[in-house]
Amino acid sequence: MRVWGFELKGRIAFFLLVAMVGLCGGSMAAQNLPDAPSATAASLHGTVADTNGGAAAGAQATLTNQATGARSTATADDEGSFSLTGLMPGNYLLEVAANGFAPWKSPAFALGAGEHREVAGITLKVATTTDVQVSYTEEEMAEDEMRIEEKQRVLGVFPNFYVTYDWNAPPLSARQKFRLAARVIVDPMAFVGPAVVAGIEQGQNDFSGFGQGAAGFAKRYGASYGDEFTSTMIGGALFPALLRQDPRYFYKGTGSVRSRALYAISTVVICKGDNGHWQPNFSNVLGNLASSGISNFYYPASNRNGAWLTVDNSLIGTAEGAVGNLIQEFFLHRVTTRGKSTLGKE
Repeated sequence: MRVWGFELKGRIAFFLLVAMVGLCGGSMAAQNLPDAPSATAASLHGTVADTNGGAAAGAQATLTNQATGARSTATADDEGSFSLTGLMPGNYLLEVAANGFAPWKSPAFALGAGEHREVAGITLKVATTTDVQVSYTEEEMAEDEMRIEEKQRVLGVFPNFYVTYDWNAPPLSARQKFRLAARVIVDPMAFVGPAVVAGIEQGQNDFSGFGQGAAGFAKRYGASYGDEFTSTMIGGALFPALLRQDPRYFYKGTGSVRSRALYAISTVVICKGDNGHWQPNFSNVLGNLASSGISNFYYPASNRNGAWLTVDNSLIGTAEGAVGNLIQEFFLHRVTTRGKSTLGKE
């Protein structure tokens, strides 16, 4: 009986203990529940308008707690009003956005415990889209490329206008071809070269029919400059414009030495057409023949030798072109100063 009595008393004591813990726990849990609503909660209210002063219904207001990153959102009603409640005290940023309008942002501000703030002056401005697409015509791009070429000089002195380092350079218009040719023949260095040639010819008494002395030098100088003038204007402008061929040398710069050499030599008889396709270089061949033919009118009669002089000078001009292109491909690009594009490219 004692054992039974002891067990009974023990069980009663155990149940009483559990009941007391439950009551205490329930009381403690009740103490941890927040007040509804808390007396420390803050709120924010505002009205959103558009540029015309009308209500910006549907605008989205987003309030961000700077300390925690927590966000609260509200949507403006038909009157443009919104409310954000139950906010913890802290520093906040308010952003308001709506379709078709630029977002509105407030400076940082603090909300105190239990504070109810009204935000005034929220006016959304119409969004401005700056999406400018600049396009250039083929002639404008060719003009830009030609400006680059007109500043190309070997060692910064000797013009190197008739080469392009852009493999896909747009074709020149007829006007641009004549302008580039004119730019070459009026360049100061275009008058220096013939003087050197005339001096060498006079020293060797080439074209003896010109004679010696100042008069002989002047005649040789005029003939040399005449060759340069007719060759450039006819082979570099007139025929390229009529036949729609590009008179420039397109620098290759890639591939084996052999392939580049063959390409450089071949460009005296093949060229790029204005249509972008490679074709027989009639402009250069006919230009050399025409220039050589015209030279018969101002070289001494004793040195003309009929049609043979024309053919001979034409072949010499073609050979000079091949040698010049080889030098252009393998050497001149290293010592040529280049201009800069006005369209943002080099």
